[in-house]
Amino acid sequence: MPLRGHGRLDWDKLRVFHAVAEAGSFTHASESLNLSQSAVSRQIGALEESLGVSLFHRHARGLIPTEQGDLLYKTVHEVFSKLNNVEGLLTETKENPGGTLRVTTTVAFGSVWLTSRLQEFVKAYPSIEVMLRLDDRELDLAMREADVAIRFNEPKQQDLIQRHLGSMSSNIYASPEYLAERGTPKTLEDLANHDLVLFGEGATPVSTVHWFTELLDKHNIESHVALRVNNLYGVYRAVRAGLGIASLPEYFMTESSGIVQIMPDVVQGPTIEGYFVYPEEMRNSSRVRAFRDFLVREGARARAGSGAISKAS
Repeated sequence: MPLRGHGRLDWDKLRVFHAVAEAGSFTHASESLNLSQSAVSRQIGALEESLGVSLFHRHARGLIPTEQGDLLYKTVHEVFSKLNNVEGLLTETKENPGGTLRVTTTVAFGSVWLTSRLQEFVKAYPSIEVMLRLDDRELDLAMREADVAIRFNEPKQQDLIQRHLGSMSSNIYASPEYLAERGTPKTLEDLANHDLVLFGEGATPVSTVHWFTELLDKHNIESHVALRVNNLYGVYRAVRAGLGIASLPEYFMTESSGIVQIMPDVVQGPTIEGYFVYPEEMRNSSRVRAFRDFLVREGARARAGSGAISKAS
């Protein structure tokens, strides 16, 4: 099935199809495309007719791609992503990096540490449009779901370039209000008389995210679990609100307020390693290099100020 301006697969119809597949409805797609809903519907109908297949299941709650639609979407998404990347590489220069940079990292780290530092990068590189996608799942960089990633699990894909950003510790925290009401535990055994907030089921943003639970199980300490949350930022908010004690990466205390570390001489959690990751094809991108250097500088500043990422290498 050749791609050409006029035929079964032309660019205009594919652009509309991609927008509809992303939005899940004609209405939302029409808004992003600045077209009428009827025009979008006609384009999809014409594409389905030319291909002789149905691309979407129509439901009251929206559009769901058929098997054929899903296959076409994955292909079109990859093609469009590569075209966007090529466009960026062609238009940017070493002296003036520009274009879109799609960055993905975990919800907690992106919300607490990264977003508070991006102002400097945005001011330094006004031609770079940062699109930040916060997701505790590891997006597939090879499939162009993002351009670069900041991860806290060591990358396993051989075709990805990685830069070790540094290390940070995991510790036990509670709010001052909770400790004033319930007392401050001095030993692991004291935790049997306290409420806990634990990480629940879901994508693991850090491979050691369950270390606190495993430590309590190892010492046969049964505490009351007040809440389980499938997101570290949610765990932090619950701890800050006084629901209980939890383990968190140290940047929550250095970058935020309302929590304090407890039992620092008794409990020491595992070290978390941070990595900046991007595909081989982005090696020569000046906007990727600019963002990488920015992260290294910010990591060094955080280390100097006892911030989130320390021991950068």
